[in-house]
Amino acid sequence: MRILVLCTHNSARSQMAEGWLRYWAERMDYPAEIWSAGTEKTFVKPDAITVMGEAGIDLSAHTSKTLYDLPNLWHFDLVLTVCDAAAETCPAYPAQTQRLHVSFPDPSGKGLEEWRRVRDALGRMSQHLIQSLKQGQMPGEKDLAEAAGLTQAH
Repeated sequence: MRILVLCTHNSARSQMAEGWLRYWAERMDYPAEIWSAGTEKTFVKPDAITVMGEAGIDLSAHTSKTLYDLPNLWHFDLVLTVCDAAAETCPAYPAQTQRLHVSFPDPSGKGLEEWRRVRDALGRMSQHLIQSLKQGQMPGEKDLAEAAGLTQAH
């Protein structure tokens, strides 16, 4: 299973989701190749590295990437968007794939408590996704949002 997490800048939410998905895939012994990318390349935000480090997941070697920086970029089994802007530009992804969208709030410019809240929501969603995939099921967006503790208000 090849999973791609997309966000606008690949600097925070998608990086944290990539870290969590790798963590849960390893923990549940689920064979998956997990990547993240953005519609634009920037840098991994220090607060993302800090709060993920608190959870025991090291993002310090991660770099911001676009789709074109990835190997076999048109061969992902699942593309997960974690911000609305990326979901809107995702239709430009021409390959046949399963697409899921769960909108997480952007913690940028906010305090570490908001970063931790988003980190934990991404962690819960990631755990549910990997658990479902391991059981041979593709969860729905509503199930993932509920697992994350988010309400889909839009």
